[in-house]
Amino acid sequence: MSNSITADLFAVLNILVLERLKAGSFRIAGLVPAWLQRFCRSNLEPGAIILIPEQEFPFLEHFLVDAEQFWLQTNTIQLKSGMWIESDLTGKEGYFEASAICLEDQKILLIELQCEDYQEKQSIIQKARENQLNYYQLVKENQKKEILIHCIIHDIAGQLSGINCCLALLELENLTAKGKERLEIGRRQSMKQEMLIREVLDAFSADVQSLESFNVDIANAPNVLSVIQEVIEFLTPTFALNKIKIKLGNGIDRTANWKVVGERSRLERVISNLSENAFRHSPSESTIAINLSQDREFIFVAVDDQGSGVRPNEVASLFQKFSQGKNKPGRIGLGLYFCRITIERWGGEIGYSPHPEGGSRFWFRLPKPKE
Repeated sequence: MSNSITADLFAVLNILVLERLKAGSFRIAGLVPAWLQRFCRSNLEPGAIILIPEQEFPFLEHFLVDAEQFWLQTNTIQLKSGMWIESDLTGKEGYFEASAICLEDQKILLIELQCEDYQEKQSIIQKARENQLNYYQLVKENQKKEILIHCIIHDIAGQLSGINCCLALLELENLTAKGKERLEIGRRQSMKQEMLIREVLDAFSADVQSLESFNVDIANAPNVLSVIQEVIEFLTPTFALNKIKIKLGNGIDRTANWKVVGERSRLERVISNLSENAFRHSPSESTIAINLSQDREFIFVAVDDQGSGVRPNEVASLFQKFSQGKNKPGRIGLGLYFCRITIERWGGEIGYSPHPEGGSRFWFRLPKPKE
């Protein structure tokens, strides 16, 4: 080759420089790159003749057909073979790429062994593709399970409706005072079970983003203060049995307009879920307070308890599906998830923060309805 310095430089860069003598016959130009002896059985020196593809690099058989046409046209650009894998004498694989170029009247074939970094990148890309396929497979499996659970819960809900009818008929019977007390306990438990089933159905619904309709006009929007008062009245007996007090926060202006965007029954469920969550993590003789505040655009609701708080490593997953606390888990981890998808659907925001005086604060804010 006329410029041996250039050929020697290619060898340092792990590129084998071959000068074409005739079809399939090439002479090594310049130094021999260190990797060549790993892939060739014969002892090759500068100036040695290599037969391709008869003896070495059989992958290039089809590429050389295109290269011969390329060299006949005396192109100034280069023609690349694309990447291929070659195994050395020990069975270790290497990634190669060949290029055909023309230098004046010389026809040159360059063969480059990619560096180990490239091989690592290819391995990472391959693993990423495999992980992506595994992810899609898991998504499909989860979808099947969600459909199955949805069907099971739907059937359970039908049975529960029958139980509620029986309880309603028992109210017409001539029961003793003790019987009426036990009937009321059963009715309350049935209502809680029905609420749980609705949560599961909402969580697994394929159309969960719609969450039905909700009110944005001030005439029909729910009053969050009155909803909180009803929730407190409903939960007080159960909380009192465990010596836990639930109350409305201090300093709330009960004459102010506390209407928010949303739907009343689901807003009640959100506040009940947050209150029952606080109840499960509150010690005896403690107080749960539900506070209200507002600015020009939003109404802010906070449920404060005096429990041990949430571990820092659990905060990020609090509002995810099936998320449960480590110390006192809930039933199946859908309550806070339901709260999140509901509040966000209504244009609000929900979150958690440690209470300044100890315990937890679960809060949400909802926009005010427009006039």
